[in-house]
Amino acid sequence: MSSLHVTVADFYRYVVGVDTHAATHSYAIVAAPNGALVDQASFPTTPAGLRRARDWIARRTDGDLDGVLISAEGTGSYGAVLGDVLAAVGYRVVEAPTPRRDRGRGKTDALDAVPAARSTLVMALADLRDRRAGEVHTALQVLTGARDHLNAERLRCINALTALVRGHDTGLDARRALTSQQIATVAGWRRREESLGVATARVEAVRLAQRVLVLNDELASNRADITKLVRAQAPELLDLPGIGAVTAAVVLTVWSHPGRIRSEAAFAQIAGTCPIPASSGNTARHRLNRGGDRRLNRALNTVVLTRMRTDPATRSYIERRLAEGKTSKEIRRCLKRYTGRQIFRTLTAAHPKHEIVPSAA
Repeated sequence: MSSLHVTVADFYRYVVGVDTHAATHSYAIVAAPNGALVDQASFPTTPAGLRRARDWIARRTDGDLDGVLISAEGTGSYGAVLGDVLAAVGYRVVEAPTPRRDRGRGKTDALDAVPAARSTLVMALADLRDRRAGEVHTALQVLTGARDHLNAERLRCINALTALVRGHDTGLDARRALTSQQIATVAGWRRREESLGVATARVEAVRLAQRVLVLNDELASNRADITKLVRAQAPELLDLPGIGAVTAAVVLTVWSHPGRIRSEAAFAQIAGTCPIPASSGNTARHRLNRGGDRRLNRALNTVVLTRMRTDPATRSYIERRLAEGKTSKEIRRCLKRYTGRQIFRTLTAAHPKHEIVPSAA
């Protein structure tokens, strides 16, 4: 029987719903097939508390690892460590479906854990969303987040340095944006006999310039780490025109793993590249989408801009669409939509989804 027609209740004996928070997690165990409540409990999120929760689940479910499904909220945030603990002993951990609020029912953490379990119990196996893609995905999330912070700090330092050397007579021509050579020169300045104000500005300029150089080295190391992981995880992305390691890493953190995003249209929705109708009267057109994951949207925009400069096929497409009367913004929207479709199909072909197929019994 195909897993498309099999529900969780047909395959698992128990479902454990977990409502996750920073200090405590609330657990509810329900039994298949009718969702009868077996037990409820809350445990702290300390290492000892997570071990107690793990052992409590085992006792209440007869130690049946294969017959128990963990359905937790926030498996990428508050429930991430819990997912690691439970997955380490053999439980399958999935993201709980979005809860539906009943105005006639109160709200507590314990009450929220029960519908998390029961709503999962009636889901099709094919619709389950595994908690995370694994350690590579986690590492890429950390590295891309760190890169954003490093870039932001580097920009702040350069802006502060530029303002400083323009506002004081330090002997540096700063009428234009500072070059790498000028920043390196400032980092090597020594103390001089000059007024207190200029001397203090010079010391601060040296500190900022040296910090920029350190950040440059850290960004280079960060890129090297990202490149190594991307080449191991999805080298097919690097073969596509206009996609570098950092852009590929951003894509992979959103795509996550096979099956997380059901279709290329859903990927376009997440990326904010799906067209939005903006027609009126006799005018039929679409506009850019301002929603979705803006980091992923920027990554796709970077790919498009690179292809517009370097890819002959893209330049030929632009010329043809301009001749048809399309505006530059409309062409860019079309290219971002095409790029998202190409990336999703490339990843799907290289990493097919492996679904759980229940036994004939």
